[in-house]
Amino acid sequence: MCGGVLGMSVAERERSHLVRQVVAHLLGQREAAERLGIGVRQFKRLVHAWRREGDAGLVSRQRGRPAHNRLTAERRSRIATLLRERYADFGPTLAAEKLLAREGIRVSRETIRQMQVGLGLWKPKARHARRVFQLRDRRPRFGELIQIDGSPHDWFEGRAPRCTLIVFIDDATGRLTALRFVPVESTRAYLETLREQVLEHGRPLAFYSDRHGIFRVNAKDAQGGDGKTEFGRVAERLGITPIHALTPQAKGRVERANQTLQDRLVKELRLEGISSMAAANRFLPSFMAWWNERFAVAARDAASAHRPWTGTPAALDDALARREERVLSKALTFSAAGVKYCVRTSGPGTALRGAKVTLYHFVGGGMAVHYKDRVLAVTAYGSYAVPEPAEDEKTIDARVEAIVAAQRSGPDLPEPGAVLAAVKDAARRCAVARQAAGHP
Repeated sequence: MCGGVLGMSVAERERSHLVRQVVAHLLGQREAAERLGIGVRQFKRLVHAWRREGDAGLVSRQRGRPAHNRLTAERRSRIATLLRERYADFGPTLAAEKLLAREGIRVSRETIRQMQVGLGLWKPKARHARRVFQLRDRRPRFGELIQIDGSPHDWFEGRAPRCTLIVFIDDATGRLTALRFVPVESTRAYLETLREQVLEHGRPLAFYSDRHGIFRVNAKDAQGGDGKTEFGRVAERLGITPIHALTPQAKGRVERANQTLQDRLVKELRLEGISSMAAANRFLPSFMAWWNERFAVAARDAASAHRPWTGTPAALDDALARREERVLSKALTFSAAGVKYCVRTSGPGTALRGAKVTLYHFVGGGMAVHYKDRVLAVTAYGSYAVPEPAEDEKTIDARVEAIVAAQRSGPDLPEPGAVLAAVKDAARRCAVARQAAGHP
């Protein structure tokens, strides 16, 4: 009865030691039960089992027996087939979620991971020594700080051209407040997403972004201007303070969200059979609702820092519009974005000669000409050539895609002159699109 049993676990050996001390009257039952973290009645059962069978009475009866919730061979075979054919590139967590949501199969993440390893579908990522950055606490209120970024990626896995996902995420809760697929990361793309943000949640206190030229004037030798980008001027009109991060790690919340989105959202678009930006943008609200339920956390302070928009949508469009000034000629004409315009008046219009007007270029397209407190009617009557713009790393992919598409749309063996003409036409259309998007 006092002999040990081979194969006892560390916990079972600890139980045996304490039971022996209690039987030898060296320790009280209550103190022994507290050490094991069990009740006194349960400890008494252990003492009775030890008196009957010795150490063997303390060994779990389930050892060596198959688990009650084990997968049957048929069920395991079905899961393996689904993992190979439908979820081959899914991680264990996402695969387990989709098996439950789409196939009605409830299975643990660890079981999926082990099956994926056995099937050769999953390899643990190698851990590398990384630079340690000091963690920053979340802001206490929803809407105090919104981190914004663009994520260029092959979101449709070749079913549609590469594009960019504009991401707005709250720092306090990790909640996605706005998502939008756009061709390129541009001022217009951010303003369109900002419009959704303001109408849905209100105006946050601050935006946290990188130091790209969309958000910050980076030219050290800039002589003119007000030192703000177009996005910065819009933020100022809305009372939103821009903050620029020194490193990508500083805005880690949106960077990590981008990585997760490039994994999960890509697979969701594949499962839903979505192959265009328009269809993807219609799908995003339901995806955001799922994301926020799955990943968002409660803010430390329940009060929201968002300030609701009390004006009309038209007033918001005015606040988001890109503005520039022009001086009317004696014939009441002016030029903008390669187009010549003439102001229409009911009278001679002599009071408008040499007047300074402000052009409002709306995010959704279109333009309004403001003079003091009224909007002038204008007519386009001509056009002129505009120089090709310089590209940056945010728009170069879209430019190359336009050139490739222009070349593919021609004959099988095009003449060099025809290719050059197609490329110039693609460049002209890209320039017009950039001008409409708010790029200089």
